Amino acid sequence: MELNWVEYIGLAAGTLTTAAYLPQVYKTWRTKAVGDISLVMYTAMTAGVFLWMVYGILLKAPAVIAANAVSLALVGGMLRLKLKYHNAQTPPKP
Repeated sequence: MELNWVEYIGLAAGTLTTAAYLPQVYKTWRTKAVGDISLVMYTAMTAGVFLWMVYGILLKAPAVIAANAVSLALVGGMLRLKLKYHNAQTPPKP
């Protein structure tokens, strides 16, 4: 499949928006500090990115598929880190 200029714009947009997750994922992985990470936001974001990826698959849109597959790995990873480290940082209730 030959890529046209519109697809290149989509790939560039997907690369930039997906790369934006990298610093947060890296910092959270390194520090294990998840107190300020919203569980609801990352749960909704993971579900939304998954649906965008399915949408891209149904449309056979490579830029949408690629960007959302990588984003799914990153936001899903953040959700996993939140769930893994949340209980370790939650102080017991008095």
